[in-house]
Amino acid sequence: MIARAVRIAALILAALIAIPAQARVTITFWSFEQGGYFPHAFYSLHGTPDRGGPPVKASYGFTAKSVVPAMLMGSVGGKIHETDQQYFDHGTAHFSVQLSDAQFDAVMRMNRDWGPDGNNRYSLNKRNCVHFLAEAMRRSGLRVVEDPKLMKKPKSFANSIAALNSGRITLLNRAGPAYLAATPALTGIAKK
Repeated sequence: MIARAVRIAALILAALIAIPAQARVTITFWSFEQGGYFPHAFYSLHGTPDRGGPPVKASYGFTAKSVVPAMLMGSVGGKIHETDQQYFDHGTAHFSVQLSDAQFDAVMRMNRDWGPDGNNRYSLNKRNCVHFLAEAMRRSGLRVVEDPKLMKKPKSFANSIAALNSGRITLLNRAGPAYLAATPALTGIAKK
């Protein structure tokens, strides 16, 4: 009887070991408030969709194609920006959320919606990097309130959304290098 129980336990353990661990895709929301570098808000993704497939490791923000005086008057051309090393070195990781496959797909569609195949217009007052982050947060299933006073303040905006979603997020508030060091799945994400 004991031998049979040991064999069953061994079979169950072997089956569990043989199943590859699936880590949902995690989205992390960042701010970067370093003067003339744009965007000032972005998100990173890492993990593997529940449905399987290759691991995801990416980061995106939204900014004007070029910094020109016309930005102060109205809308100009915008672009999806893949963040580089300086953003992670000087950015703050505010909080993260695990995404379902549907949420991950919605966030990735957003990049097309805001990129060259969609409405890629940038407006300092109506469609900037903080608005981009707000849309990614909504598509991630979070409650989002766009307080007009915060839509040009990435750090304050991220903190306000964290407070609205307490218990649904993993609060980080970590400097970029510390967060990257503690998150091996993001190793090599920042381009030089």
